[in-house]
Amino acid sequence: MSWHPRTASGSEDQHLRSLGYEPELVRRMGGFGNFAVSFSVISVLSGCMTLFGFGLVTGGPAVMMWGWIGVGLAVLLVGMALAEVTSAYPTSGGLYYMAQRLGGPRWGWVTGWLNLLGLLGGIAGIDYGAASFIAAFAGLQWGVTPTPGLILAIFAAVLLLHALLNVVGVRVVSLLNSVSVWWHLLGVALIVGVLTVVPSKHQSPSWVFTHFENGTGWSNPVYVSVIGLLLGGYTFCGYDASAHLSEETKDARRAAPRGIVRSIWVSLVAGLVLLAGLLFAVQDYAGTSAAAVPPAQIFLDALGATGAKLLLLVVIGAQLFCGSAETTAASRMIYAFSRDGALPGSATWRRVSAGGVPVPAVWLAVSVAFVLAVPSLWSPVAYGAVTAVNVIGMSPSYIIPVYLRLRQGSRFAPGPWNLGRWSRPVGIAAVVWVVILTVLVCLPQRAPVTVETFNYAPITLVAVLVLAWAWWKLAGNKFSVPVVEDPHLARVEAQIV
Repeated sequence: MSWHPRTASGSEDQHLRSLGYEPELVRRMGGFGNFAVSFSVISVLSGCMTLFGFGLVTGGPAVMMWGWIGVGLAVLLVGMALAEVTSAYPTSGGLYYMAQRLGGPRWGWVTGWLNLLGLLGGIAGIDYGAASFIAAFAGLQWGVTPTPGLILAIFAAVLLLHALLNVVGVRVVSLLNSVSVWWHLLGVALIVGVLTVVPSKHQSPSWVFTHFENGTGWSNPVYVSVIGLLLGGYTFCGYDASAHLSEETKDARRAAPRGIVRSIWVSLVAGLVLLAGLLFAVQDYAGTSAAAVPPAQIFLDALGATGAKLLLLVVIGAQLFCGSAETTAASRMIYAFSRDGALPGSATWRRVSAGGVPVPAVWLAVSVAFVLAVPSLWSPVAYGAVTAVNVIGMSPSYIIPVYLRLRQGSRFAPGPWNLGRWSRPVGIAAVVWVVILTVLVCLPQRAPVTVETFNYAPITLVAVLVLAWAWWKLAGNKFSVPVVEDPHLARVEAQIV
């Protein structure tokens, strides 16, 4: 990789003008702040914890540990390739601006729709996971039974909380995002430290790294193992937030790509430590796998009720931080995409309040997220399918700009953060991985395949692509990425920092 000498803020603004945007946002975010946003959205205390039970039955400890490392390294390649494109096009429009610039309006349109699908699936997955952990805490504290109906009701309440925070308290959400990164790092350290010191019994290293478990109903261990990669595939999402906030970041052509890459490798290390700490502390594998919230069962078996409740509160806090940030990001994506005429009812979704908040977009985001999780009332694999919706929406939207950059070849003008001679091999590897991951998360997760076990993620993907295609035919000529002159947009985006 190579970096050029630093440029002044005025040069950054001039570069933004060359991309078609008049600078309106204050560059007050440093490199750490840019990294912290993506790290908080990735949220290992959300993804690793909420999908821990999924991992226990789709390969068990061996697939969880080695799969986390493998997926993390593959995603690091994707992040590096995307970071290179971000360095060339550091705009708040993010992925669909890159795709439009490199491939034209149709590419920008499809990328935007996939990115939006992933963001909405992300809200559903994160907040439903938080609801599950809140229900588990209620069970420990008050003896409440965490039924699917109760979890869905708590999920609706969490969505309502995040909507209200985004509608009336954007600056509070901004403060919470700043605190979030430290909550995650200290939370991982606390959980792993307590689980290392307190329990009198621990699993052996050979068990943690080699034990294979299959509770899917499928007999092929290879198939089961690749399905188990969804734990890592789901968690490593959201690092494009660094690109979306590049117009508020100092030295954005370097800081934003570094934020993307750093958020991935720090999450890789933190998540590996967290998973290892949990697996070493497993006391009863069968009981843990059968529990409604397996990490809660690990806390309870290893620490007792009081310790379990305290650690659950740490996890719940991290999940609420993450869900709030994801709601903010999704609502801004809805607003920006509507501003460019890409959504049905764009005139409604782009409206902002007197305080600069896209209120209709916030409510649309949480409403769609709720609908995505409703099948959890009937299907035991609905949560895995919702997380798959997040992956099959976000990952292709990440890789389309990378693919288009590869197609451009020498015509692509790289920014100051670039991969040099490694650009093409890293880009090709990134594209191959995302294609494989997209196929894997669309596969059936449980056998036999019935109405209760059906993975509806591919149907959701097809439905969104059909809607995007139909809307392109009806209104694609209205889609454009104009010079930003909307004063409401400046207030909306400035408050996210």
